[in-house]
Amino acid sequence: MLSGIRVLSFTHFLQGPSASQILADLGADVIKVEPPHGAFERSWTGPGRLINGLSPFFTLANRNVRSLAVDLKNPDALEPLLELVRSSDVLIESFRPGALDRLGLGYDALKAINPKLIYCSLSGYGSDGPYVDRPGQDVLVQAMSGLAAATGRADQDPTPVGACVVDQHAAVLGAMGILAALHGRERSGVGTRVESNLLNAALDLQIEPLNYALNGWDDSRSASGVSSSYYKAPYGVFAAADGHVCISLTSLATLSELFDDEWFASIGEENSFERRDEINDRVANYIVERPTSEWFEIFDDHRIWSAPVQNYQQVIDDPQVNHNNSFDSFDHDTAGHIRVLRHPVSYGGERPGVRTAPPALGDHTTEILAAAGYSPEAIATLTANKVFR
Repeated sequence: MLSGIRVLSFTHFLQGPSASQILADLGADVIKVEPPHGAFERSWTGPGRLINGLSPFFTLANRNVRSLAVDLKNPDALEPLLELVRSSDVLIESFRPGALDRLGLGYDALKAINPKLIYCSLSGYGSDGPYVDRPGQDVLVQAMSGLAAATGRADQDPTPVGACVVDQHAAVLGAMGILAALHGRERSGVGTRVESNLLNAALDLQIEPLNYALNGWDDSRSASGVSSSYYKAPYGVFAAADGHVCISLTSLATLSELFDDEWFASIGEENSFERRDEINDRVANYIVERPTSEWFEIFDDHRIWSAPVQNYQQVIDDPQVNHNNSFDSFDHDTAGHIRVLRHPVSYGGERPGVRTAPPALGDHTTEILAAAGYSPEAIATLTANKVFR
């Protein structure tokens, strides 16, 4: 779908590479611009575990791209990069605000040589403002955006979500902005600047509770663990005899029938929010008496919305997850067989997969420079002088 669209990706870690990979999965020619020692995510891995020397973190957001290794601080790098900009449709960058401007690669400079360029900046808090110099990282933004404070029981510490949801959502928003700008360019003939940041993404994830808070509702957490400050019980995870179950949005009349307990019906639906902790506690006392398999049969009989609480191995084996063709794999030169998540959206019934494995550092430097018009001798000089690798 994006065949013929060239993207220069000056990105690292997660937000930027994920946004770039979305475009690459859709067929864009994404050139990953890396320092001579490699992008940060090539050597970083959360659990400190490598797969035959390959970071699993690098594999999650760098498929279907090409690698160009360059020393951005070398003044001889600027002209070749500007030549690439002239023939590119999109530039994505996730440097600290102002860093690329100091290197001669800021939006104003590049717009002057390529007015059709879509220039996307991804950051922690935005390109200006009181937090512009703060480190932007997922868990930090979860904390300051209210997400951690909204999660968990009232008597427990604020709890971050167990995945980098803010990074990934910011990446999706950045890619969405780029696609919108490309569509707009078809009408106007000119490019624009797109910005996405972690803070905006974290707030967007909380559109429902923040809308309540903006309009005067109290946002205190439930003492019994209702999973949202603004939902009545039962709504959340409950311990069963052999594991956990999740229940959502069940009327008090249905609970009375389910547990053969008139106490639930006696409360009245109009009081169900104010008395949610009592309801949750009473539901919990019933749920713990039976194993999960029995509960799911009972829930199905009573048409109660429910789900198992699965660990990652159970998710990997889940029949619906596999029916949705959620995983892909590729063979890597050194790491061997690698499994990854597919692009999350299907088009015409198909989900884009891995066309090319994550590249070795500088794997495509020569071919990219040659396509930009540089002779073999000029490329040899640039690499010998350590401008490119």
